[in-house]
Amino acid sequence: MQISDINRVVEQVSRDKGIDREVLIKALEEALKSAARKKFGNKMDIEVQYNNDSGEIEVFQFKDVTEEVTEPALEISLEEGRKLDPDCEIGDSLGTKMDTSTFGRIAAQSAKQVIIQKMKDAEKDAVYASFIERKGDIINGIVQRIDRGDIIVSLGHTEGILHVREQVPKETYRRGDRIRAYILEVLQESRGPQVILSRTHPNFLVHLFRTEVPEISEGIVKIMGASREPGVRAKFAVASNSDDIDPVGACVGMKGSRVQNVVQELRGEKIDIIPWHIDSAKFVCNALAPAEISRVIIDETNKSMEVIVPDEFLSIAIGKKGQNVRLASKLTGWHLDVKSETKYSAAMQIGYDSLISLPGIGISMADALYELGFYSAEEVGNAAPEDLIQVRGIGEEKALKLIAAAQAAVIEAEQAEEMAEAAPAESDELSAAEPESDTETGDEPAAAEAESDTETGDEPAAAEAESDTETGDELSPQEPESDEKDADKT
Repeated sequence: MQISDINRVVEQVSRDKGIDREVLIKALEEALKSAARKKFGNKMDIEVQYNNDSGEIEVFQFKDVTEEVTEPALEISLEEGRKLDPDCEIGDSLGTKMDTSTFGRIAAQSAKQVIIQKMKDAEKDAVYASFIERKGDIINGIVQRIDRGDIIVSLGHTEGILHVREQVPKETYRRGDRIRAYILEVLQESRGPQVILSRTHPNFLVHLFRTEVPEISEGIVKIMGASREPGVRAKFAVASNSDDIDPVGACVGMKGSRVQNVVQELRGEKIDIIPWHIDSAKFVCNALAPAEISRVIIDETNKSMEVIVPDEFLSIAIGKKGQNVRLASKLTGWHLDVKSETKYSAAMQIGYDSLISLPGIGISMADALYELGFYSAEEVGNAAPEDLIQVRGIGEEKALKLIAAAQAAVIEAEQAEEMAEAAPAESDELSAAEPESDTETGDEPAAAEAESDTETGDEPAAAEAESDTETGDELSPQEPESDEKDADKT
């Protein structure tokens, strides 16, 4: 098979499809090898080589030189071998160039199928290699179609998919719309590379600011973290490597131009730009802005903070449905428990009272324990004797007694709390049972009353009627007689 301009074809396909030239040449060599085996069988020892100088693919058949030929397809006699190479000896392997034009139509079709399949595989590998390097970047595409809520995006050589869970709520797209998304994952599948896109990932917000703020791309301003509730609100922490550059001002831009571009891309999502601080407590206070913070109690072991705010700032610190404190917790990486000063003072007073209620603890000793960080009987019960010995007037024996008494007090308080919770439940059961008893017993008296009315109430009425008729009729004839007697006397 002579292809005089094979170099030009290989170069053009490599440029159009983005496939490496060596991969294409290897595919052609395997295709011709397959065609030769299709024509002459699998027993033949065939090698295929691409000649850069002549621009053709050469096919060679190799045979071993033997004294007696038993396999003509694999062996050649010494006499025949000397015609090809006068210096050959028995045991040598001689190669002869084959005429590829004799392979036939079936072999050529087999070679074509191999070339097509190899090119498809090579194209898939090239696309995967190009996108796997861009994982974690932003890419622009065009909406191709919408399949069961998932948006299929055309990315040029391949398609990306934007799942429903990766879409910002209330965003709508139609076919042909331009869309910008974050490359979340690149998967190598049998049908080709699959690019998973996202518009809800926090890194999408980070890359948008990176494109809008030159100081971030130059390394002057550093992004320290981001948290989002897609489509609603986001928090974005930045720090500056230069004292002359305000990181928040650099991200906001002149008259808010830079941050407004990001907000427009996110369809109106509100963004809080927060200055990062090396002190975790200060960073948390910045993250909860605009709420004012009274004090912060840090628990390094559990990586949590108890944040105390004035009563009037409690709703601001928590945010709508807990949004502000939730985003601040994600941004800082600390578990935050926001409390008002009134609630905190009441809790501290209860703890202090539980300390004084312990046997052998007076006000002075309770104050001493309070200063050491034991704010309640529960904390005393969880303490080690070595910690309590530091208080003046507490020895090892008394420390053990205090711990035991504190543990007993805690258990007693828990039992009392359980009983208090069980009491309303019992009253609810009783109140639910009362209507049932009314339905069972309350209707019977009413029915009985109705019966008694029908049985007794009608009889007196009838008796009265009878008495009226009997007595009335008897009296009425007697009245005229008395009148006649009176008239005669006169």
